[in-house]
Amino acid sequence: MVSKHKNRWLRRWLVVIVFWAVPVAIVAVSEIREEMAYNAVDLNRELTTWNLTGAQRAAGAAARCHGEPDEARAAGCPADVLAANAARQQDARNEYSVRRSTLMSYLWHAFVGYWIVPAVILFLIGVVIGMVRRALRRPPPVKSPANHG
Repeated sequence: MVSKHKNRWLRRWLVVIVFWAVPVAIVAVSEIREEMAYNAVDLNRELTTWNLTGAQRAAGAAARCHGEPDEARAAGCPADVLAANAARQQDARNEYSVRRSTLMSYLWHAFVGYWIVPAVILFLIGVVIGMVRRALRRPPPVKSPANHG
């Protein structure tokens, strides 16, 4: 009877952990989509917003400086406006990269905290229960050599 159900708890543990991965993955994908959509909109706003001085506005730069830097350059945006906004736009790209790596770091910690740690804890509980059951099991009857005929 023992060999018939030898690793039943291990199979059950695997089933629980695999099914627990589904809600963890759903939450992670939802968070990634939400946060990255927000970050992409923020980046796009920073890249398509142009800071112009009064003299540049008077020269008509506002009509030619629109969209992302490559689009503005193709539309004839003056080089001084492109140069003046380049540092701010690069900072926005750097901030987007930092936000993305921070999000991945947070998600890694959440994955460990919500999936790996519970899996290990459940596994260890199963091992302890298995050891206790084995310790409480009756030892096999000892046959004395005298009765062996």
